[in-house]
Amino acid sequence: MAARGDLVRDEELLRRALAVWARPGAKVQASATPGTMPGPPAGPPQLLFAGDVDGARVVLFHDGLRAVRYAEPKDGTDVAALDFARTDGADTASSAALVVSRTHANVRYLTAPWVRDVRVRDLLQAGGEARPLERDGHGVTSSMQSPAAASSCTSWDVLEVRDGIATRVLTDLGELVPVRLTSGAPSAPVDVSGQTARAEWARTACLLPSMRATGVRSVNSWRFAEQDLPGEGTGTASWLCTRAETWRGTGSRALAQFQAPVTAVTPGAPATPGAVAAKAEDSPACGARVPQVLAGVLWKGPGDQWYVLAAGSPDVASVTVSGGVDARERGRLLAVEADKGAKVELDGKLEDGTEISALR
Repeated sequence: MAARGDLVRDEELLRRALAVWARPGAKVQASATPGTMPGPPAGPPQLLFAGDVDGARVVLFHDGLRAVRYAEPKDGTDVAALDFARTDGADTASSAALVVSRTHANVRYLTAPWVRDVRVRDLLQAGGEARPLERDGHGVTSSMQSPAAASSCTSWDVLEVRDGIATRVLTDLGELVPVRLTSGAPSAPVDVSGQTARAEWARTACLLPSMRATGVRSVNSWRFAEQDLPGEGTGTASWLCTRAETWRGTGSRALAQFQAPVTAVTPGAPATPGAVAAKAEDSPACGARVPQVLAGVLWKGPGDQWYVLAAGSPDVASVTVSGGVDARERGRLLAVEADKGAKVELDGKLEDGTEISALR
């Protein structure tokens, strides 16, 4: 794969970049995603890009295990930045783009040669349309807003890249490699597309800031249950497990969220975020190896009556609540009256008799 950029023949720039990589000086601002070794390349690295971007000379390398970004000001070489990110095991979908530049609240990407089209979509607008994003002849996109540094969650622009197979959804979480977003069961996650998946992600995106700068590779959001709420006309709630996988294999994060039905939608307004029912780190729950999950919330229904609601993944055969309320339900759904502020313990059993605890 040929290197791209208008400075690929600038030998002095490339020598400086390799020298800084091998031995960063005191004036070099170096960063590495968690679990990424920041040392020199083990062998000759592949040059991906070298060019002028947003007032800086930028060089991107890949050494088989890491993507490395070197940047220096166009008006001098006294200071430089060096960023490392793990990419071992990257497939076509997760190697579709790299961050080439950050300026203020904006970001530019270098897209892979196999990317045919790029667009921007506000993930909070489930019914919104994706907007075209221009690229130059070297595959560098125009500047787009990054949600990585935003102090509030009123929009969440993601990059949609279309290759020869599918349209991938990538988001910036503050690192060199953008994060792939998917939907569906942990055994077979798919790229985010269609109204249902977009509606679920519209209410999930504002949970992503908790995963910033943690070396996340992908985030999958799985609707593992639906539950008719107690009371007439209260509608049906969705239970989702949102799981972040990291490049290093450890440090995963799982969030169980409860998405109550929304009765009124203001046109153009961001979707109402779901409520986090539970969260866990380094837990295999709702992952490919252990897809089971159980979670519960305290919910106020009609007439100010409070309920303990709980839901499990499809192979949960029974749910038990104890403590402030004692009840047991066959099946994977539970709804029982409770006092406001009730403290309960939630447990369940799988169809094979294995006990399961609530996500925590």
